[in-house]
Amino acid sequence: MTLEAVLAALHLVAILTFVVFLSSQAALCRTEWLNAAVVERLARLDVIYGVAGTLMLGSGVARVIWGVKGASWYLSQPMFHLKIALVLAMVIISFWPSLAFRRWRQTLRSTGALPPAQEVANVRRLVMIQSHVLPVVAVIAVFWARGW
Repeated sequence: MTLEAVLAALHLVAILTFVVFLSSQAALCRTEWLNAAVVERLARLDVIYGVAGTLMLGSGVARVIWGVKGASWYLSQPMFHLKIALVLAMVIISFWPSLAFRRWRQTLRSTGALPPAQEVANVRRLVMIQSHVLPVVAVIAVFWARGW
C-alpha cells in the first residue's frame, strides 16, 4: 500500500506542476505581452513543463505496472484508453510550442528579434488547445474512478 500511495502522490504532484506551467505558458504567450524577458521565460517554463509532463507520464505508467489494480485492470478500461489518447494528443501538440519557444529564444539571442505576431498567435492557439483538453482528461478520470 505504501508504494501505491507514493505513486499516487507523485502522479498528483506531477499533474499539478504540469497544470501550473501550462497555465503560465498560456498566460505569457500573447503578442501584446511578448518582449525579450517573456521569450526567455517561456523557454525556461517549457523545460519545467516538459519535466513535469515526463514525470506525469512516468508516474502514470508506474501506477499501471506496479499499482495495486495491475495492468490488466487498467488495460481493460475504455475510459483509460480515452484518457491516454487525449494525453498523447496533448503530448504531440506540445512539440510545436516547445520548438517555437526554443527557436524564439535562439533568434532573440542571435538577432534581438521577437517572433512575428501571427506565429505567436498560432503557438498560443496550440497552448490553449492543450489547456482546454486537460480539464477533459480530469473529468474522464473522475468518471472513470466512479465506475464508468
